[in-house]
Amino acid sequence: MEQQIVDQIKLPGSVPHHDMSAWGLFMQADTVVKLVILILIFASVYTWAVILQKGTALRSLKSKATFFEDRFWAGGSLDMLFDKMNGRSTDPMSAIFLAAMKEWKSAAEKNQMATAAMRASLLARIERAINGTIGRELTNIECRMTWLASVGSVSPFIGLFGTVWGIMNSFGAIANSQNTSLAVVAPGIAEALFATAIGLVAAIPAVLAYNKFNSEIARYAERLDHFGNDLLATMSRNLEDI
Repeated sequence: MEQQIVDQIKLPGSVPHHDMSAWGLFMQADTVVKLVILILIFASVYTWAVILQKGTALRSLKSKATFFEDRFWAGGSLDMLFDKMNGRSTDPMSAIFLAAMKEWKSAAEKNQMATAAMRASLLARIERAINGTIGRELTNIECRMTWLASVGSVSPFIGLFGTVWGIMNSFGAIANSQNTSLAVVAPGIAEALFATAIGLVAAIPAVLAYNKFNSEIARYAERLDHFGNDLLATMSRNLEDI
């Protein structure tokens, strides 16, 4: 009984118990540090949503591009393929084909293929249509890449701001308590460093995903350029046969 009474007495200068779990560090943190952590958690969750969406979209684009290329090189005429598509594009590569064929069809309806000058002008318009479509499609594909780059570069600094703010508060608490023991210093420092840890958790996947997706988009853009050149060359040969 006497031992229990002694255990329950809070001696002067004693250190209160601190929950060192992630949740405990968050709940014991300063309001500003809590706000920083919440911002970083939101950024991390949204980043993973972007990573999953972007990865799925790029896999789908590559699969559809392979399917369309097989149809394009199957040996049928361009007009037959255009009629089968009914003016609907399912991916950037098919959109490039439709844009070029619309220029071709428009020139054919207006009888603008009779002379060499007309054919040269038509090829120039087709090339502009192809390049314009490639640019628009790549802009859509690169959507949210800026978010990944921003999170990867800014999150560590946001976490560092929370850490600096938390350490400042910890030193203030140490000065008020006039106790510099490790048991007093450690909880406040741990709460502050927790913000930096969350910042790195948000930044590292964002940087890795950005580098991976940027490389894949560059290869896909090169693939679209090659297809556009092949399509233009095919149309040029067809014009020579007219």
